[in-house]
Amino acid sequence: MQKFSKFILKLFGWKTIVSAPEPSKSVICVAPHTSNWDFPIGKLTYWSLGRDASFLIKKSWFKFPLNIFFKSMGGVPVDRSKRNSVTQQMVEEFNKRDKFQLAITPEGTRSLNHKWKMGFYHIAVQAEVPIQIAYIDYSKKEMGIKTIFEPTGNEENDLKQIQSFYKGIKGKFPERFNLNE
Repeated sequence: MQKFSKFILKLFGWKTIVSAPEPSKSVICVAPHTSNWDFPIGKLTYWSLGRDASFLIKKSWFKFPLNIFFKSMGGVPVDRSKRNSVTQQMVEEFNKRDKFQLAITPEGTRSLNHKWKMGFYHIAVQAEVPIQIAYIDYSKKEMGIKTIFEPTGNEENDLKQIQSFYKGIKGKFPERFNLNE
């Protein structure tokens, strides 16, 4: 899959830039998320690096035969009907595994969102794992991982620092990306 993914990315003019090693466990903050194309480009990029990343998906989508497809792609079913939170469900996933990368888009939608959802941050803090700062820049046809961020627990200051890594990054639809400034 690694060679095939590299070939497809190169064929369409995309390059991958990674400035940080992969920790054994982490939350991957992927932004901007403005298009349906973000998912396949992100998966191809991660596969081209020889890495696997999981993603959240509603449990209702995890029924036969789709469950086979989503599980093979790294989907983690989330049951929103349970009283325990998605954050707690993901902390339990981190605790069960020796190696686990969970990709989350902080905007939570492809539409313009004036405030980032902080689930990615809360999961990282409670699971005691770092955050990989991953980006998709359509203006440069580039996807990569800028750095590894260690959350301090000071949500407001950490969010400002995390968002600073995304200044100048252009989503497919730049008008849909907001850094809460």
